[in-house]
Amino acid sequence: MALLRYHAHVPNVGNLGSLLETFLPWLGLAAVPLAAVATYRRAPVGLAAVAVLLALWLVMFAGTVWPKGTSGGDLTVVTHNISAGNTAVRRTADDLLEAHADLVAVEEISSASGSVLQDAFAERYPHRALAGTVGLWSRFPITSADPLDLGLSWARALRAVVETDHGTVAVYVVHLASVRVGVLGFRSSQRNLAIKLLADKVAADPVRRVIVMGDFNGSSYDRALDPLLDQVRSAQRLAGRGFGFSWPAEFPLARIDQILVRGLQPRRAWVMGRTGSDHRPVAAKLDE
Repeated sequence: MALLRYHAHVPNVGNLGSLLETFLPWLGLAAVPLAAVATYRRAPVGLAAVAVLLALWLVMFAGTVWPKGTSGGDLTVVTHNISAGNTAVRRTADDLLEAHADLVAVEEISSASGSVLQDAFAERYPHRALAGTVGLWSRFPITSADPLDLGLSWARALRAVVETDHGTVAVYVVHLASVRVGVLGFRSSQRNLAIKLLADKVAADPVRRVIVMGDFNGSSYDRALDPLLDQVRSAQRLAGRGFGFSWPAEFPLARIDQILVRGLQPRRAWVMGRTGSDHRPVAAKLDE
């Protein structure tokens, strides 16, 4: 119960605080064994503690579980880490096409998968921008596109300017560094530095309408994302149903794939079905 209520006060030694916050909603499951033990022992105090834990969980997350989406949304966007080990890239591309999105961001592109994606997307998406292992396909003209230096070892982020029906939109596609759990703790310093650099770029962006999407290797509960979330809002938290977990694809436990916006209003956000990747695609409908 204390971890759930005071998670922000857990020291981030070895980034354990970030690890805890990535899977924060799952702490509510502690109520199940506690309730079983309290019932077996006929312990009123234990049952009261379970009730308090459940009440705290509802206070923190009931707004997330309750459906928030509305009708409308003229701009549909999708982001998907297709996985470098994906052996069914064409099927994955077909799955993404079923979203009928206006903008499709893809992460972890290889030279082989990039060719497959381009063949599959060419008719519907005449405009594209690529930078290293990330790419953006668009129904609308892309007037400029540049790779972003986020302190990563190779190009894993880009900024593109897209002329949509809403006007000019700055679109960031990012794939932040992976995190690791080892003997030294939860190692995410490279990712955290990239988040701060990205947040600075978004804050300084002269375009009013901004979309930041991709694989962040961290959930929106992770304190490391705070510098960025001060600039943009999560489409899932504003217009999604439930937590929108996207990874791992077989049994999603965390939402590490994000669609974040500024100057646009999320109307609906959802997680798509499994593809050949270890992530699930996430999508959102936006308007002003």
